[in-house]
Amino acid sequence: MNYYFRRLFTLALTVVLVLILTFSVFRVIPGDPALAILGVEASQEQIEMLSEKLGTDRPMAVQLLEWFRGAATLDLGTSLRYSEPVSDLIASRLPVTLILALESVAIVIAFSIPLGIAAARRPGKAADLAVSVLTQLGLAVPSFWMGILLLLLFGLTLNWVPVSTYVGWDENPWLALRSTFLPAAALAIPQIAIVVRYLRTSLLEQLNLDYVRTARSKGLGDRAVLYGHALRNSLLPVATVIGIQFGELLAGSLVIEQVFSLPGFGSLLISAIGNRDYPLVQGLVLFIAASVIVVNFLVDLSYRWLDPKIKLR
Repeated sequence: MNYYFRRLFTLALTVVLVLILTFSVFRVIPGDPALAILGVEASQEQIEMLSEKLGTDRPMAVQLLEWFRGAATLDLGTSLRYSEPVSDLIASRLPVTLILALESVAIVIAFSIPLGIAAARRPGKAADLAVSVLTQLGLAVPSFWMGILLLLLFGLTLNWVPVSTYVGWDENPWLALRSTFLPAAALAIPQIAIVVRYLRTSLLEQLNLDYVRTARSKGLGDRAVLYGHALRNSLLPVATVIGIQFGELLAGSLVIEQVFSLPGFGSLLISAIGNRDYPLVQGLVLFIAASVIVVNFLVDLSYRWLDPKIKLR
C-alpha cells in the first residue's frame, strides 16, 4: 500500500505544480489581458468591466486561490468567445481528441510489438534491415505531412475513407472509426518507429542475459524463451515510452485535427488563441497537462504487473 500512497502523493503534488504553472504563465505575460482582448480603441470603462469579469483586477494571491478552488470543482471559468463554461466546451470536444489519441496508441501497440520482435529475432538479417528502413522513414516524415499523404491516397484516390467528414460515435460507431482511422494512423506512424527501436534494443539485451541461456539449456525453444521470458521483461522501457508518447499524441492531434477537419481540441484551441480567449486556453492547457500526468501515473502502476520484483522495492 505504501507504493500506491507514494504514487498518489506524487500525482497530487504534480497536479498542484501544474496548476501553479498554468496560472503563472498567463499572469507573467506583459500587458493587460483585458486590453489585449479588446484592443487599443476600447474605453477605460470597457477594460475595467472585462478585467472584473476575468478577475485580473484582484490581488494575485486571491486569483490563485480562486483558480485552485475552480479547478477542484471543475469550474474553469466562462469562455469569452462562446459564452459557455470552459468545462462544458472541453467535455463536448473531449470524445474526438481522446478517442483519436487512444486509437493511435492502439495502432502503435498493434504494429510496433510484432515489428520489434521480427527485427530482434534475426538481427542484421533481411527482416531487421527492412524494419530499420521503415522506422527511418517513419521518423523522417512529420505526422501532419503523413496525414496529408494518407488523405490523398486513401481518401481522394482510393476513396476508402470519407474526406473531411466526421461522424460522431453516438451516431454510427463504424463510420466514426473510419473517419478517425487515417488521422490516428498519421499520429501513430512516427511513434511506431520509436517504439520498434526501443523494443528491438531491449529484446536484444534480454536475449543475451544469463537467464535466457539457462532457459535454453533446459530445452526451451526460441519461441518459448522469447514470448515466455524475454518479451515481458523487455516491455518495461516500452511502457515508459508509450506513456510519454500519449502526451505527444494529444499535442500532435491538435495539428492533425486541422488537416482532417475533426471537431476536437485542435479547432477549439486555435479558435481560443485567435480570439484571445484566455479562460478557454488556460483550461485546455490544464486539461492536457493533467491527462498526461494521469497516464504516466497509470504507466507507473503497470510496472508492478510487468516486473513483479518492483513490489519488493
